[in-house]
Parts: sequence; structure tokens; C-alpha cells
Amino acid sequence: MRLIVNALRAIGDTRLADEDPLPPSDRLIVGSSLALEDLYRSQSGRLQRYFASNQARQDAADLVQESFARLAEAGRDPARRIEEPEAYLGRVATNLLRNRARSALQRSLAQQIQAEEAGLTAPDMIAALEARDMLARLQAALEKLKPRTREIFLAHRVDGMSYRDIAAAQGLSIKGVEWHMRKAIAQLDRALRAR
Repeated sequence: MRLIVNALRAIGDTRLADEDPLPPSDRLIVGSSLALEDLYRSQSGRLQRYFASNQARQDAADLVQESFARLAEAGRDPARRIEEPEAYLGRVATNLLRNRARSALQRSLAQQIQAEEAGLTAPDMIAALEARDMLARLQAALEKLKPRTREIFLAHRVDGMSYRDIAAAQGLSIKGVEWHMRKAIAQLDRALRAR
């Protein structure tokens, strides 16, 4: 907020100086720093929520600042009086979001390439067949494991359980879980090596 007031003073807004008496509240000039401060206090939260609800959450504060900077710039022109500053701020906010969306679309379109220019390749059917064969061999090897060994292996590799948790659930020591894991890995390794 101080930044806006300082910006107004820096750009030469001399309509209200620090030593000037304050006008009655019904005759405040919209472009004055006092009116802008009051407007900022009353409308910045609303604008912040508006920007945050329209996918601009991380930039909401910057967009609020930009909205008020544009209002201050428009208020500098004495021939142009802003009758409804809240409505003006709403329009500025909407335009800022539109400009942002337009820029994002243009960046996205600039990154696209034509299908003719892209080096598209067909799926490798041999690799797909080899992967399907490997999965079938792994499935068969898992089915050949003893039920407890298979359960321990799947609990660790699929469910992500630690050896300590598996040991507690199975009533084994950690060394016992390690033994079952070694057995399962060895059998699965043999199944993958055999063609």
C-alpha cells in the first residue's frame, strides 16, 4: 500500500500533499493518495481472492499491485474522472487475467510442432512381445513360490512394506524375512534367465 502512495507522489500527483487539510469524505478525488489507500484497504482482499480463484494463486499479490498501479495511472489524467473505482478495478483485474491467458496460449502454440515435422515412430512390436513374455514368466515363477514366500515377497516389492513390518505381521525375525526374500529373488531370477 505504501508503494502505491509513494508511486503516486513520485509520478507527480500533487492534488493532496501531507500538509494539505483533508477534504470531506464525500468529496474525495479518486486519484488522490488518500482515496487510493482507502480503496486498497477495502478492495485488495477481494481482488486477492479473485485472482487466487482463477488459477493465479502464486501471482495474486503481484496482480493486485498491477491493478492498483493501473488505477493510479488512469486517475492521473484530470480530464478523465473514474466514477466507479471498484468497477474499474474489477475490469482491470479481468483484463489482466485475459492477457495472462492469451500469453499462455501463445506460448503453448509456439512450442507445438507439426505432426509432419515430428519424428513419430510406431510401437516396437518385438519389444511388446518380449515384455509380455517376461511378465508371463514372472507370473509363472511367482505361482511356483511357496505361499508364505510369495506373500512376503509381494508385501515388500508391491505393497512397499519394510522387512521389520513384514516380520511383525508374519511372526518372523528380520533374518527370516531376508531368507524368504533371497529365495523368491533367486527363483524369479532363474525364471527370467531361462528362455
